[in-house]
Amino acid sequence: MRLNSVVFLARSSELLLLVASTELMDSSDAYYRNPLIDRYASHDMASLFGTENRIRQWRRLWVALAEAQKELGLPITEAQVAELRAAQDSLNLEVAARYERQMRHDVMAQLHAYGDQCPTARGILHLGATSCYVTDNADLMLMREALNITMYRVVSVLRLIAAFAQKYAATPCLAFTHLQPAQPTTVGKRAMLWAYDLVLDLEELQHRTTQLKLRGVKGTTGTQASFLQLFHGDHDKVRRLEQLVIEKLGFEESYPLTGQTYPRKVDSQILDVLSGIAQSAHKLGTDIRILAHRKEIEEPFEPDQIGSSAMAYKRNPMRSERICSLARFVMSLQSSPAMTAATQWFERTLDDSANRRLVIPQAFLAIDAVLVLLHNVVDGLAVYEKTIERNLREELPFMATESILMAGVEAGGDRQFLHERIRQHSQAAAVVVKCEGLPNDLMERLAQDPAFQKIDLKQIADPKSFTGRAEQQVLEYLSETLLPLLAQWPNRPELTAEVNV
Repeated sequence: MRLNSVVFLARSSELLLLVASTELMDSSDAYYRNPLIDRYASHDMASLFGTENRIRQWRRLWVALAEAQKELGLPITEAQVAELRAAQDSLNLEVAARYERQMRHDVMAQLHAYGDQCPTARGILHLGATSCYVTDNADLMLMREALNITMYRVVSVLRLIAAFAQKYAATPCLAFTHLQPAQPTTVGKRAMLWAYDLVLDLEELQHRTTQLKLRGVKGTTGTQASFLQLFHGDHDKVRRLEQLVIEKLGFEESYPLTGQTYPRKVDSQILDVLSGIAQSAHKLGTDIRILAHRKEIEEPFEPDQIGSSAMAYKRNPMRSERICSLARFVMSLQSSPAMTAATQWFERTLDDSANRRLVIPQAFLAIDAVLVLLHNVVDGLAVYEKTIERNLREELPFMATESILMAGVEAGGDRQFLHERIRQHSQAAAVVVKCEGLPNDLMERLAQDPAFQKIDLKQIADPKSFTGRAEQQVLEYLSETLLPLLAQWPNRPELTAEVNV
């Protein structure tokens, strides 16, 4: 189609102004398409924040308000309420879009569209309410469900990590501090560190979800003045009205004090939690990428998957890279709600609106995509135990020197003399490794030195003797904490997601 004039297109709750003579294709590919919708996030999260679901929540709120006002004695009939209920899910978004072009107000447009379907109830819709009655309360309802989906996905990932950690609880591997070889740990213990970060995130998710309330029925600036007028100064009925409404919507409490909006501090707190999950996922994804570099552990790689358009041999850790990429996006969003909360003048300013419509849904969509990918990666991790063992043995001789020194002294040797012999052999072995590119031969050198003939070097250098309580820590945390925690969460098989690679 050709646009030769100013055209207004309704986009959910905002108006997009297009000006000019612009040639537009009749295909959706003519527009920018959000990759969070097209490629990354699940259908469940994407549809949750969709326009249809949002407007359905608005209508739920209008029905709940009318029901409660009728129950408390306002002149609203059962026939009017029944009419609202009957049309609640029969959305006429095209009609609302036409109204919005005329009125330039999203809530009023939806009110008129709903009123067209409910002519008898039109006059009692939105009675005493302000726009934030539907917009803010609906946002909180959507965020609660989004938090529940997010918790389910975290739990699903934790179940996979728990099984992986249990399987490899006793498998020794080289540990790293400063990205330099350090005292050995086990593959399972390292995985349990990933799990523990996510457990901390899950605790924060639970806390924020249980603390989430509705804005309630507060009126224009939060004073409930309009409702007090409706009930002729009866404060008890105004309080009862709010309680009835929030109960009808499945909540137990509302925020006791608000301005026109619920405290924007709440958005900041929720984004803090999502950022925390992103931090944990980024750390896990980075570890997998480094382990893939060492050829010890790899993410899933499908039979027909191509790693590089030029280098046919490549097995790039693209899923883990995408986890890190999306996680970084979520972390970057954390600051916007904080700044919004800090700049809400007095009872409210509207500069929160466009920012929130971008940040909140996209943060949830992105963290959803991160967790879907994380589930896929952990579920298909390939562990190359022989490579892990080889890499560990290349570094283990140096790490075993203190134990060898102690065993030599216990066998009757002179501590200072043995220390000097170990130092000389270690330096020589290091030259062989670094300058000649040959395997570490420290143990062979020590075995040929008469000073160490009385000790069992092979037994001392057993990798399992250097991992401390790593295996026990894994098994204890699993049995005492993680598995009981996961048992409290039911499976939600309806929440499935395809990984678009």
